[in-house]
Amino acid sequence: MKNPNYFDEMLVDENHVRDPYKVYYDWFSNDDIKRLRRKSEDAEAFFRRIGITFNVYGQDEADERLIPFDIVPRIISAQEWARLERGIEQRVRAINAFLHDIYHRQEILRAGRIPKELISGNEAFLPEMIGVNPPGGVYTHIVGVDLVRTGPDEFFVLEDNCRTPSGVSYMLENRETMLQMFPELFTKLKVRPVSAYPQLLRRSLSDTAPTTSLNNKPVVAVLTPGIHNSAYFEHAFLADQMGAELVESHDLRIENGRVAMRTTQGYQSIDVLYRRVDDEYLDPLTFNPDSLLGVPGIMDVYRAGNITLANAPGTGIADDKALYSYMPDIVEFYTGEQAILKNVPTWRCSEADSLSYVLENLKELVVKEVHGSGGYGMLVGPAASKRELAAFETKLRANPANYIAQPTLALSTVPILSKAGLAPRHVDLRPFVLVSPNRIDITPGGLTRVALKKGSLVVNSSQGGGTKDTWVLGD
Repeated sequence: MKNPNYFDEMLVDENHVRDPYKVYYDWFSNDDIKRLRRKSEDAEAFFRRIGITFNVYGQDEADERLIPFDIVPRIISAQEWARLERGIEQRVRAINAFLHDIYHRQEILRAGRIPKELISGNEAFLPEMIGVNPPGGVYTHIVGVDLVRTGPDEFFVLEDNCRTPSGVSYMLENRETMLQMFPELFTKLKVRPVSAYPQLLRRSLSDTAPTTSLNNKPVVAVLTPGIHNSAYFEHAFLADQMGAELVESHDLRIENGRVAMRTTQGYQSIDVLYRRVDDEYLDPLTFNPDSLLGVPGIMDVYRAGNITLANAPGTGIADDKALYSYMPDIVEFYTGEQAILKNVPTWRCSEADSLSYVLENLKELVVKEVHGSGGYGMLVGPAASKRELAAFETKLRANPANYIAQPTLALSTVPILSKAGLAPRHVDLRPFVLVSPNRIDITPGGLTRVALKKGSLVVNSSQGGGTKDTWVLGD
């Protein structure tokens, strides 16, 4: 049933289907709903068998869960995707230029386009990175740009993920599952493939290897905090798919000014470390002295130019939600162009006028922590109780600089398979971007996250959301 308050990506109205979905809709209408429900159960069993789970934190103990998967694909036309691609590439180039500037000459601060205190007082800004030149000049090797849609031609960037964006393994496994379950659909529709991502990731990382490498070809490894991390499945999956070693801190040591990993033939130097360990825990000699997840002295090797760390330490400043509100200025400053992709209007609660507006309109807004992620620590005003609103107001007044607020967007809907058939649910999209010195690769599609509860706008898996395969159609 189409909801007139939201843009429906499949239906124009009750009697007309949008072009990208026409072939699929005809196929679905002629299929057996019971067969599709069995396929849905098969998909869940498959994901459970291969161990695609994640941990939910915040309770007394971490809870390991299966991410729900919906078998109805999200379909994007070639024309829609072409515009998104241009906007994503423009934004990622600007972010990389901003990071280089902010850790070197800080021209954007001198020009007064961003308040200095937004950087100097920001816990995500690493003074240890000032003057450091990453190999190949790349800070953001892997980026996830979260997009939402509100109309046929209205896409907004919800947030940027430049530290350690996750979810690409689900994108790949979702596609593999759909290929196995519905091969006939891929003969009817020209769906652009995503399977090359691990090879592109390997190539992209290898292209940023230090020029001082001692190896005949770049040696790449993936650094994981270990099996208890919420994204451990993805760490192991990507290492395996790339043909790279999966290592923990105890597998590494500093040797002759290089980072070396333990192998059956002794220690071998590493050129590129795709690290899934946060900045704070990366080097106990430079950051948190109590960290057991990092490698003592690795920052000295990095500063000497003898290893590539992907993503570069200090990239988290670009994820800051207060800084997000300045992204249109950042894009214009470094590219000389207007931003192709819009930002969501944002109130910075650190500013008195904005805080006053947010407090007066709390029940209508979405409020987020500036360093928050995964849907934790946020308030969705229209869905909150009076008690929740009052409690959040207290937190907001106590530490306003920790929050930003945004309007509650009318997120687009796409169909899911419900007990009654197809039913609309709200979604977002995380395309994945690979950056190397000479090229930017954007995987066609990305991870669609879906709010499985009727009327819910929260798509995060940690908050009960699921995922879908995303199909970008060829020309």
